[in-house]
This record gives sequence, structure tokens and C-alpha cells, in this order.
Amino acid sequence: MKLSLSVKSQKEFIANIKQKIRQVQYEALKAVNTSLLELYWDIGKNIAEKQSESWGKSIVSTLSKELQAEFPGIEGFSVTNLWLMAQFYNEYNNVENLQPLVGEISWTKHIVILNKCKDNKERQFYILATKKFGWTKNALINQIGNKTYEKYLLNQTNYNETLPDKIKKQAILAVKDKFTFDFLELSREHSEKELENELIKNIRKFLLEMGNDFTFIGNQYNLKIANKEYFIDLLLFHRQLQCLVAVELKIGEFLPEYKGKMEFYLSVLNDKIKLPHENDSIGMIICKEKNRTIVEYSLKNSSMPIGVATYTTTAKLPKEYNKLLPNTKEISEKLNSLLNSLEG
Repeated sequence: MKLSLSVKSQKEFIANIKQKIRQVQYEALKAVNTSLLELYWDIGKNIAEKQSESWGKSIVSTLSKELQAEFPGIEGFSVTNLWLMAQFYNEYNNVENLQPLVGEISWTKHIVILNKCKDNKERQFYILATKKFGWTKNALINQIGNKTYEKYLLNQTNYNETLPDKIKKQAILAVKDKFTFDFLELSREHSEKELENELIKNIRKFLLEMGNDFTFIGNQYNLKIANKEYFIDLLLFHRQLQCLVAVELKIGEFLPEYKGKMEFYLSVLNDKIKLPHENDSIGMIICKEKNRTIVEYSLKNSSMPIGVATYTTTAKLPKEYNKLLPNTKEISEKLNSLLNSLEG
């Protein structure tokens, strides 16, 4: 008995040391990144100030040559990069929601956001989301290309009313308003079974579009109740939320009765499938189309956490989609709530 306790203590001791080393490694990398961003910020500031003093553009070319000659083993001092530093300073300086975030992600990711996003709230969203979810540069480019910011602004769920505070904000982030399945090989007219099969064939791309924290459990997941069988189209698990996610696929417009079916699935999952340490399951209904007012009334009095999204098989959003965006005040309120959850 003493031996087993001793072995257990040793394992805990070693695991604790390993964790401390990992933490120091992380802090060291973070410190290096912060120092580099501070340097780039300062260089950008110096260039911007000289430009305001009517110095010619040639000074940047001269500076680039001098720096590359003086520090031959250090990359990042090309003419293009120096101008990006100046742009970085000019566009983020004195912007209250951006300047404190300068050291939060790498320079290459900052440049992606700087070049592809022009709205300051949108930039804040992608900086914090990249930090929170550990997006790689390519994942970030994919998220921006898929209009993730706009889709989160428009998403329709009742998670805020039905989930505990500790996971409600993260859950809201887990559902976009429109998912882009442009990797599917589907005819314009396709069945729900064809949609499901194509998603399973492309499971890696599907999970990437859903979000980094989703894992796949199964399709046509079987539930047996009172000698009858029921099948959930897709069953996922969300690592951050620590809960099962039931997904129903519909190739037509959202109908109010879909909510009742999802509530049934969630009740069964909570009673019979979820593990004791897991949070209650959430539902996601993904349709080809939806009427936003009908969705709003359908979810209004439900006690089960359900989100309703649409899907498209093309990366290009329809022009009318932008018309659905909330007004400036509503955008600010929704984003502040969302961004607070990202910062936590």
C-alpha cells in the first residue's frame, strides 16, 4: 500500500515539474513575441513620425538596407515589412480597444488582420479569437474568408437564457449564423442523406468549419427509448464546453417543429448518454434557409439550449446577408458581451 502511494506521489511530483517547465516555456515564447511586437511598434512609430515631418519615402528603403546589413541573421527588416510597421502604428495607435492587444498574437497574424479587416471591432474580435482558440495563420485566414465575425454577430440561439454562466458565452461562440461547406461535392438539389454523407467524407474540413474544439462522435447516433429507435444526424463533443452537441441537418427552411424534436434528443442525451462530469447537452439545427422571426419565436420559451444556423455550399455570402447585420448600437452591445468572454 505504501509502495503504491509512493509511486503515485512520484508521478504527481514529476507531472507538476513538467507543467512548470511547459508554463515557463510558454511565458518565454510569449515574452519574445511581446518584445518583438514592441520593437516593431516602436520602429513603426519612428517611421510614422518622420513621415509626418515630410521626410521622403526613400528613408525607409535606406533604413531597410542599413538594418539588413547590420543584422544579417535577423529577418523582418524588408522595405515592405517596415512600411507595415508604420501602418500598424498609424492604424492601431490611440484606438482604445486595439492598442492594449498589440502583444497578444504574432506579427504575421497581426498583418493578416491588418490587411484583411478594416473595422476596429472586427480586428479586436479576430485578435482575441486567435489568442483564445490558438488559430494558426492559415486557420485565421480561413476564418476571415468565411466571414466568421459577421456570422457570430447574427447567430440565433437561446444559450444566453438556458445555459449556466460558466459556459454560456463560450457556447454562443460555438454557433455561427451561417456555416460554409464549400468543400462538399453536392448537386444543387441534394437530399439530407447526401449532405450528411458528404460531411462525414470530409469530416476534417467539417470540424474545422465548426470550430477547433469540436470532436466527432458519430452520425445517425442511435437512441433507444421505450422499444423505439431514434437517430441523431450528427453527434459531436465540445472540449471547452465539456458537453455533447446534437446536430440536425435540414435541406429546406427551418420549421418550428424541428425545435420539439431537438428538445427530445437533448432530454434523452442528458438522461442516458452524458457522463456525470459533463455539462448538459446543447442542440444545433442547421438548415438551408430560415426566417429569423420564426426562429426567434420558436426558441423564445424553450428551456433547452438550441441554436439555429444555415449552411451554404459556396464561400461567397449573398449580398442581402450584410443587410441583416444589427445597427451600430446592437453590434456594440453584442460584441462587448462576446469580447468579454474571449478576454476571460
